[in-house]
Amino acid sequence: MIALLKKEISVFFSSLTGYLAIIVFLAAIGLFMWVFPGNFNVLDSGYSNIDTLFIIAPWVFMFLIPAVTMKSFSEEWRTGTIELLLTKPLSDWQIIFAKFIAGLLIVIFSLLPTLIYYWSVKQISISPGIDEGATWGSYFGLLFLASGFVAIGIFASALSKNQIVAFILAVFLSFFFYVGFEQISDFSTISGLDTFILQLGINEHYVSMSRGVIDTRDLIYFLSLSGFFLFLTKMKLDSFKW
Repeated sequence: MIALLKKEISVFFSSLTGYLAIIVFLAAIGLFMWVFPGNFNVLDSGYSNIDTLFIIAPWVFMFLIPAVTMKSFSEEWRTGTIELLLTKPLSDWQIIFAKFIAGLLIVIFSLLPTLIYYWSVKQISISPGIDEGATWGSYFGLLFLASGFVAIGIFASALSKNQIVAFILAVFLSFFFYVGFEQISDFSTISGLDTFILQLGINEHYVSMSRGVIDTRDLIYFLSLSGFFLFLTKMKLDSFKW
């Protein structure tokens, strides 16, 4: 499993596309935080926080993470190496988890440089300074959100031999789970149903964690979301053996 994990990471960074995806992510956040005028600009807002990162990052992740995961299984289907992979002394779950963890580690790698933004704002802020609880809560929320997107991307990749199709499907599913349920809940006329539908969406739980309070319900939601799409991926692999 470790060997497959290393292989997945090395494949991503063996091409220029991997580096470009991370550079675009960091550049987009940096431009909105420090260059483009407006409410997202730290210097213009007058507040010592990096909320811009946590507001924009999920939208960038909708494209970055599908770009990271689109090769996971689609390339295996296209080249026929999936048969060789499934004959190795690895269970289906080990294969899935190796690809999932590899995708998540790449996302974490792309997030690490954003700590420079945190350090910069902390240095220029005055009392009471940056809200540490909300900031680290938002980072945890972003990691759990990323895990959900990675699981969605892995599943989308398992559905098609075409990487572009896998990318588009992953973007669509990520977008739907991020804001789709929120939009659907607005049309509900049944009391209590709108709240239930809203709770099915990622954004509601992500915003909750961004307040700096790590709620067990939010953790269970993200773990369930990731587990659900990884289980669907397992079912897809099982269907290949029939």
